[in-house]
Amino acid sequence: MIAQESLIFHKLLTNGSVVKIGILLKEGPYNHQASDTAFKFAEAAIKKGHTVDAVFLYNDGVTNVTKLMDPPQDDRNIATRWSELSQKHGVEILACIAASKRRGISDDVLVEGSAITGLGTLTDIAIRNDRLVTFGD
Repeated sequence: MIAQESLIFHKLLTNGSVVKIGILLKEGPYNHQASDTAFKFAEAAIKKGHTVDAVFLYNDGVTNVTKLMDPPQDDRNIATRWSELSQKHGVEILACIAASKRRGISDDVLVEGSAITGLGTLTDIAIRNDRLVTFGD
């Protein structure tokens, strides 16, 4: 994974400068590697001094931030990880409203640090950041 992250950063950087990054996550937790990879990517980017501005959750990705998940003690709690990333580093964690409604997700089941927003916000994220990195099919 470390070699893969280094390759991604090499491709992401144009001249060694700090990059503002937006992330699009389209897959749910526990059933696809995309959530774990997106989270590790965000952590690594921040550690390297880059800015992760926002994570936009789309399609099944919206299920990454619900309080409804209750993984076994020895497993990672993906929703908590996203919440902590938001609180510790100021990363916006945003779930698409249409995708959320289709899956019965409302504001009252979201973890702290996340919010539901419109699809137009994804366009804003793409415009205001140097890169938009997509995870998932």
